[in-house]
Amino acid sequence: MEKANYSNWQASFVRLRSNKIFELVVVAIIIFSALVVGAKTYEETTRFSRIMDYLDWGVTVFFVIEIAIRMLAERRFLNFFKSGWNVFDFVIVVASLIPVDGGQSVLLARLLRVFRVLRLVSIVPELRMLMNAFLKALPRMGYVALFMFIIFYIYGAIGSFIFHDINPFYWENITVAMLTLFRVATFESWTSIMYETMEVYPWSWLFYVSFIFLSAFIFLNMMIGVVLEVMQKESAAHSLETGEGEAADIHWLREHVEDLQTQISVIHAHVLATSKATNKVDETIDP
Repeated sequence: MEKANYSNWQASFVRLRSNKIFELVVVAIIIFSALVVGAKTYEETTRFSRIMDYLDWGVTVFFVIEIAIRMLAERRFLNFFKSGWNVFDFVIVVASLIPVDGGQSVLLARLLRVFRVLRLVSIVPELRMLMNAFLKALPRMGYVALFMFIIFYIYGAIGSFIFHDINPFYWENITVAMLTLFRVATFESWTSIMYETMEVYPWSWLFYVSFIFLSAFIFLNMMIGVVLEVMQKESAAHSLETGEGEAADIHWLREHVEDLQTQISVIHAHVLATSKATNKVDETIDP
């Protein structure tokens, strides 16, 4: 009897967890909590600090109840922690329980409350897909960044050797030169730096143009290409998971074609076996 009651309660929690209205309420509370944290940064709200604290604790209590509902909706308690996003939500919610009224923990508690807005990523499937794509693209983006650092290092050394006497503020050593090149790569008043060196070395524009071509055009497009490739794979995986989209349709057709091939192979084998049996019968009958 108790097991049946528990199953009924669990089914209720599952329905509540998957309810669209409940998900919208959770998203609204997350946005509201972010607004409360942002409002505390204005001096005008200091006179409402008590109200802000009550609202903050109300949001925290809601998050605790929401995470408890999601945990109770699992068949086994430990299944909840098999998902990395669930672990992330759990850590954020538990961290929000740190009180903000005690000495050195105030800053830590406020910083942790700022990260509650990241729960939108775990709640909204599209944002979760974007985050997964970003995390999976990081290793390959790291190789592009390493290649980019090598180019920065080479150009920084060349710039420091050639332009050091023109303006040490920009080219004093390789570290400062690389910072200057980063400014050039972001197009932040880079022409003033170029014209300054062109007064001494008229052909120095080749140095800047070639560097911008490599950094701003080639490497940036390489980064974009890596992200787009991973995004395409994540979108296809999301389509397969939800059963919607072109990738899901192709997967459905592939499965059915494989089933048809299997059935055709079985029928073909049955026909061959029947044909062989018939031939044996005919040979037995014929003298």
